[in-house]
Amino acid sequence: MSNSEDEDLPQLSSHALAALQEFYAEQKQYTDLGGDDKYNIGIIEENWQLSQFWYTPETALRLAEEAMAAAGEGGSLRFAEHEEIRTASLLSLGTHTEIYSVVACVSAPSVYQKLRELHRDDFSICIFEYDHRFAIYGEEFIFYDYNNPVDLPEKIAAHSFDIVIADPPYLSEECLRKTSETIKYLTRGKILLCTGAVMEEEAAKLLGVKMCKFIPKHTRTLGNEFRCYVNYDSGLDREL
Repeated sequence: MSNSEDEDLPQLSSHALAALQEFYAEQKQYTDLGGDDKYNIGIIEENWQLSQFWYTPETALRLAEEAMAAAGEGGSLRFAEHEEIRTASLLSLGTHTEIYSVVACVSAPSVYQKLRELHRDDFSICIFEYDHRFAIYGEEFIFYDYNNPVDLPEKIAAHSFDIVIADPPYLSEECLRKTSETIKYLTRGKILLCTGAVMEEEAAKLLGVKMCKFIPKHTRTLGNEFRCYVNYDSGLDREL
């Protein structure tokens, strides 16, 4: 190749090159994570542009325990009344025959991470996220954009999750409405919604959920009061 041809090739600016190097370094950081480290809350930093605010470890643990308790009461793979539900769940989430409960975490990565930290082999969990950094979780990561509520992979069968935990990324009626479509598509019945207190009426209308006494906390102080909502008899409603 001649010098003139070299000069015709596009050249990255120093700023663009630095950004590219930072991106590759970040990707290597996540790739190098192994064992339980990759499930630590905060291992993937919050991106405020994506309206990401992580729960405290205590809140994430409480919600994870609630999800396990709720899903364990009649998990789809142990107690499914219809063979097609069991088959769909197995096809969607693996073939581990000991699994009896399936949990969906929609825009709630802190809860997913805490569930995985608990080492429960009798649970299968999917994390539905827009942020591709969470692809480090392999097949359990499902790309999700709330603007396309049911644009999901074919392997995700309708009504194949025993409980759906959802934390809509934006505090708006539009975001809640679209996320609600996803929730209703995924769940076999139980819903655990985390969103602002100002969304109480809209959440009840869309999903038939009621506000719980338990108050979730985040690692950073939010400007709006945040609450949990459920559509079943929950331990979150029996504590302050």
